[in-house]
Amino acid sequence: MLQQTTVATVGPYFDRFVTRWPNISALAAASLDEVLQEWQGLGYYARARHLHACARAVAERLGGAFPSEPAALRTLPGIGDYTAAAIAAIAFDRRIAAIDGNVERVVARLYAVAAPVPAAKPQLQALAAGLVPQDRAGDFAQAMMDLGATICTPRRPRCVLCPWRTACAAAASGTAEDLPARAAKPERPMRYGIAFWLTRPDGAVLLRRRPEKGLLGGMIEIPSTPWRAYPWAFADAVAAAPELVEWSPVAGAVRHGFTHFQLELAVVTAQTEAVAEGLWSPIDKLGEHALPTLMKKVARHAISGLAVETHERAASGNSPSSASRTGANERR
Repeated sequence: MLQQTTVATVGPYFDRFVTRWPNISALAAASLDEVLQEWQGLGYYARARHLHACARAVAERLGGAFPSEPAALRTLPGIGDYTAAAIAAIAFDRRIAAIDGNVERVVARLYAVAAPVPAAKPQLQALAAGLVPQDRAGDFAQAMMDLGATICTPRRPRCVLCPWRTACAAAASGTAEDLPARAAKPERPMRYGIAFWLTRPDGAVLLRRRPEKGLLGGMIEIPSTPWRAYPWAFADAVAAAPELVEWSPVAGAVRHGFTHFQLELAVVTAQTEAVAEGLWSPIDKLGEHALPTLMKKVARHAISGLAVETHERAASGNSPSSASRTGANERR
């Protein structure tokens, strides 16, 4: 949970998570839907899928016991070099450097490494490995993480409180805030799509599950077109809709940022008389599904857009059916 997320944000999630699933066996017995629902709001949902898959692998293949060697740990779902090193050092006191972003920053400043990250990672890893003591490697790993998180912070590091102040090359040269240097990030491209808010007469809305692999894998979503590098024409989008009904655009769009791109989703709405197969949910029960933040934004946008349209129809004295047809035709 702490990968790419702050302690302040993670705290309540962690408490709920370990209360609900206090051990590996309990987590392995849970469904992926339950895990993803508990993870809502933390983002980077691949972490939740990997954690669940890892729990099942440990429970089913290893009798519920984690291996203690980094190489064996790396064979488990979702465990890479950093996580394997952290588990080996903290849980089993193996003499190995666990290097996250906080530790990289501490080491880069301690030795005044000028090369930018990520190119400097091998050098930082070698320097960090040389710092690990023979004893209490787990305590040292956690101390390094905490030093970076609370003292050797990205901005305004509290050098006067640092136990390594007298040994730190960056502190001596006054360059602590400039390190580690970062390579320029490429601008995130924009992608576009159209989301389909389809309801039945009883008020239920159509949802679907995303593929297990890939972005937001296994999460529940409001159906949409594929996301592409240029906007969709209304007619093209309707051809990709989950049902051939009369769709009406909602004014405005939903915008959301992912790590590697930004997304703009237009929203169209419709009602179907047929009870089509699929995952249907009452609107007031949407919170019971593993909806990512993006889809919550889409739901709010659709609901508020329909509310505005209903209010405008009532104010103009038009009947819902005629106003809907007229509005849809004008927008087309």
